[in-house]
Amino acid sequence: MTTHTTPAYDGLAATFQRLHRLHHLQSIASWDQAANMPPRGSEARGAALAEMAALMHRVRTDPRLRDELQRAEQEPLSDLQRANLREMQREWQHSNALPESLVQRAQLATSRCEHAWRKQRPANDWAGFVENFREVLACGREEAALLAEQSGLSKYDAMIERYEPGMRCAQLDRIFGDVRQWLPGLIQRVVDKQSREAVIAPDGPFPVPAQRDLCERAMRLLGFDFDAGRLDVSTHPFAGGVPEDVRLTTRFREDEFLISLMGTIHETGHGRYEQNRPRELLGQPVSLARSMAIHESQSLSFEMQLGSHPGFANLLAPLVREAFGDQPAFTPANLNKLITRVKPGFIRVDADEVTYPAHIILRYEIERPLIEGEIEPEDVPALWDAKMAELLGIDTRGNFKDGPLQDVHWPEALFGYFPCYSLGAMYAAQWFATMRRQMPDLDQRIARGDLSGVFDWLKANIWEQASRYTTDELAQRATGEVLNPAHFRAHLEARYLG
Repeated sequence: MTTHTTPAYDGLAATFQRLHRLHHLQSIASWDQAANMPPRGSEARGAALAEMAALMHRVRTDPRLRDELQRAEQEPLSDLQRANLREMQREWQHSNALPESLVQRAQLATSRCEHAWRKQRPANDWAGFVENFREVLACGREEAALLAEQSGLSKYDAMIERYEPGMRCAQLDRIFGDVRQWLPGLIQRVVDKQSREAVIAPDGPFPVPAQRDLCERAMRLLGFDFDAGRLDVSTHPFAGGVPEDVRLTTRFREDEFLISLMGTIHETGHGRYEQNRPRELLGQPVSLARSMAIHESQSLSFEMQLGSHPGFANLLAPLVREAFGDQPAFTPANLNKLITRVKPGFIRVDADEVTYPAHIILRYEIERPLIEGEIEPEDVPALWDAKMAELLGIDTRGNFKDGPLQDVHWPEALFGYFPCYSLGAMYAAQWFATMRRQMPDLDQRIARGDLSGVFDWLKANIWEQASRYTTDELAQRATGEVLNPAHFRAHLEARYLG
């Protein structure tokens, strides 16, 4: 007869399993709110989600968890159980810093702000947006102050910690400060080089049903499991749901097909990470994706490293021709030129991989003082205009729709998330540099349609590892070094100037 020696740990595991199931319902309700819900459902759904957020918060802050966490520390746990306990403690600490009233108020404020934002953005209505955003920002600042007080971090560091554990503004300032030095010159050199290259524009329109079919075929090519997920439409593309039921969204325009296609490929990277998280650990915090920079490294491995790879255009071209008919623009070489066209633009999600970091640096440099209380919402448009002019040479004055209203992150209070995108691009470049070292014929394999090397490497080194290791440990084990932004610069120079 075996002796039961981990009662405290087992009690915690049961609690977190319950939270996982509640999160399942919360995720599907949030996806439905963005993809399906009729407008008049907004207020009731906001109230229901606030109730769910409060219920989950109550479970996480149950006083008996403190005792169970302390007792579990003394129990004979395996390395995996210890890693799970570390993640449980992180979640517990974060939740216990925040009162239930704030959690509920924040959920109501973001539901209201995000729903109104959907109409305010196309109407270029910054003034209307700010009225709702004030309450979202107030909740965000309150959360930042409480988390900072509990953790001893600065307010913005405490917000980053929610998405990217271990990352600090000091490191971001070094990384982004370096990118700021070389990026504008690189953009100019690439634009000059590409201006001398002929590229054929495709002839539209591109009917939405054909685009949707094309997107789903690209998802299948990339190994997405449609028995455990689906593709829908939303105002802002995202990946949601749960590993057993991954919900991806995209958006379509009849005059353009590459934006929806590449956006779908991006979300497919998120989706495959979720679908390949370790099944035997689901329901426990250790089964969760390591961090949002690691999550974005998956979407950007798919969209940028793979989707913009010249060899990958060989696989896409026949699918594009089947969707829209044969035309000169759809040769693999021309398609790759279209995909890798570098042109400073207003919209972050439509940006090429060379100009993309400028969009992230701009948001980081505005969002941080916003959370720290150094600037107010009224200051955002002027700062936005100045930084867009400086970083990308673009005039955004008076254009709120394609300026500070373009992203869903601020209405949804995702303060601290934006840096993860560029960190993700840097990790993705590091993953592929390692793959090339380990598989010298990787580029030839991609060109002939063999993507198994990429997927096998990501599955073994990232997807199945989930949150077993810290981010630095994960990167070290996968590549032999922690985050090294030099790989990102080398990748851009090789692809666009080589």
